[in-house]
Amino acid sequence: MTIHRKISIYVDGSCEENRNVSSDTPAGWGFCVVIGDTGLGKGQGEIITEKSGPVITKKTSSEYIGSEVGSNNTAELCALAHALKWLLIEGGNEPAVIRGDSQYALNIGSGIWKAKANKELALNVQKLWKEVSSLRDLSKEHVRAHRGHRWNERADHLAFRAMQGKEALPLQFWKPGKR
Repeated sequence: MTIHRKISIYVDGSCEENRNVSSDTPAGWGFCVVIGDTGLGKGQGEIITEKSGPVITKKTSSEYIGSEVGSNNTAELCALAHALKWLLIEGGNEPAVIRGDSQYALNIGSGIWKAKANKELALNVQKLWKEVSSLRDLSKEHVRAHRGHRWNERADHLAFRAMQGKEALPLQFWKPGKR
């Protein structure tokens, strides 16, 4: 008998200035993959990997996935896209739940809402969602932002530091609520 463990992935995006954004506005994304998480936010489980990076707006870049501007919404969608790519390439085949504090990204990415902006990025994320969900049980859950949820706070830290162009603090030195 095979025991399946559910993978929890926490995603977040960050943008310093979310007004009058352009392709030059710094934004970052981050996600952490947790095994043994209950979803309650008390930090149960263990991070098995975490990734972060800047939102790429340069169409000629090999890392471009459709973001025309650096904004909080594009950063949230990029975090979701990178988490879905991780599931495809490295994530095995266990059921997965993606948790984030952006209903916009979760509902656009899963195809529940239709994108009015960021259409190329949204379409790319939706394609990834469909591909991943054709290979495994995939669900989404909204978590409230900045409410002390340990793994959501970690994803926020990863995204914030990526937006700043800095490395994330190692988990052993990081405290929830510290950006």
